[in-house]
Amino acid sequence: MPETMAAPAGEFLVRARGVRKSFGPNEVLKGIDIDVRAGETVVILGPSGSGKSTFLRCINHLERIDAGSISVAGEQIGYARRGGRLFELPERLVARQRRGIGMVFQQFNLYPHMTVLENIIEAPVGIHGESRASAEAHARELLRRVGLAEKADAYPRRLSGGQQQRVAIARALAIRPSLILFDEPTSALDPELVGEVLAVMKDLAAQGMTMIVVTHEIGFAREAADRVVFMDGGVVVEEGPPEEVLVAPRQERTRAFLNRFL
Repeated sequence: MPETMAAPAGEFLVRARGVRKSFGPNEVLKGIDIDVRAGETVVILGPSGSGKSTFLRCINHLERIDAGSISVAGEQIGYARRGGRLFELPERLVARQRRGIGMVFQQFNLYPHMTVLENIIEAPVGIHGESRASAEAHARELLRRVGLAEKADAYPRRLSGGQQQRVAIARALAIRPSLILFDEPTSALDPELVGEVLAVMKDLAAQGMTMIVVTHEIGFAREAADRVVFMDGGVVVEEGPPEEVLVAPRQERTRAFLNRFL
């Protein structure tokens, strides 16, 4: 993403207004309004089927929205408005917009035939035109940051699930994003491996990376989130600081959901 697609700390980086999305007759998002400030960690909680992951995928236009708008640093993602109507941008322009939005998925999606280092530099070199020397130096620093400096030449099959997900986080960081989206990044991990991934994410939050995290990890939300958003049935039920939403939720739907984790 170009340098202009950034926002000073404290200013709004992501703004979603009236976002609607349907799959056939099933309306999954029913008018979502969410703002995220630069440097903020926002955790989205909610039951399965509430629209959390769909909304996350809409932010970088992996899913097309049916109505509303999503902007990152003031630039509407995926669409241009002309004469009061939305027109989808060509894929090459959408790809340019995505350059500053990293994403970490439930599955690690690493290339099995590439080493860890090659996985991390693939996008910076192959898509964004960064020199190999620069990309490798940055990748090695990122591996050190996620505690895997010694795994640069390993292949994904030689890594644990937690290590693979940490490589996926390093890969997302390799494009130097202004925003990272996490879609239930620990859901595919064995319980004993969850902590090592969450530790990296907490470190990113502490360093001021702007993050939107869809997760069921209530402890992470309590410790690392600046704000918690609870979604259910395709709407935002309530949002606020974790000490309010998680400790003293106002809505019965939020209380019922959180009671499952107590």
